[in-house]
Amino acid sequence: MKLIPHTSYLKPHMNILETIIGQKKIEVAERKQQTPVAALEQTEWFLKTPLSLRKFLLDRNKTGIIAEFKRKSPSKGWINADADPAVVTTAYTQHGASGLSVLTDEKFFGGSLDDLKKARLNSIPILRKDFIIDTYQVVEAKAVGADVILLIAANLTPALVKTLAATAKNLELEVLLEIHNEEELEHICDEVDIVGVNNRNLKTFEVNIETSVYLGGLIPADKIKISESGISNVRTIKELKKYDYKGFLIGENFMKASDPASAFAAFAEQLKS
Repeated sequence: MKLIPHTSYLKPHMNILETIIGQKKIEVAERKQQTPVAALEQTEWFLKTPLSLRKFLLDRNKTGIIAEFKRKSPSKGWINADADPAVVTTAYTQHGASGLSVLTDEKFFGGSLDDLKKARLNSIPILRKDFIIDTYQVVEAKAVGADVILLIAANLTPALVKTLAATAKNLELEVLLEIHNEEELEHICDEVDIVGVNNRNLKTFEVNIETSVYLGGLIPADKIKISESGISNVRTIKELKKYDYKGFLIGENFMKASDPASAFAAFAEQLKS
């Protein structure tokens, strides 16, 4: 979809998250016009039973890594513009990833729903990584083959998290709630399956692994915990496992390599030792 340029939301005082959400509201409105919910409900993947990321993360035979397909970011620019999602995600799967994360935001991350569809050839849970603000996007996620949706506490109220998560549960999708600080713990609700602590501050893009260490002890024991962002070595994963983290979302570390598939394979081998 070619986005119509809008400038009304690009105000100097807005942080990048606010800018992204402004654009996302425009995109969702356009998508609703182009493809109604009734059409989404007729797709092949909408009728299939999603896979469970929770189960894959708890499988000791896998790495615990949710390996991400990510073309670019607002802070770093293009990371790997020409990577093939089918090739990269297949390698991730073959070398023991517990799940896949596919960026579907186009304007800021260079992703697309087509990238997720191409990754769907793998029999492994797939997270739709995007800025979900509307129940339409939840239905859309299932229609393109996602098994899990991401909800970001920083741009949602607790009430909206519950509404979006309940919609996901009705569609048999799992829910990953991403938090960044202690205040966002109140967004955790019964419908959330997995809580992810993002070590990157979405407003400043600074990374601090200690965020996972601190918040890990405050997350309810019945929720699977994963750590996101800034993880670039096996030592960090082994340290975070001491705090009962079951999953680790890693993308940039692999995608910035000339061959992301080989980079992941080498990392997974190190993790076994």
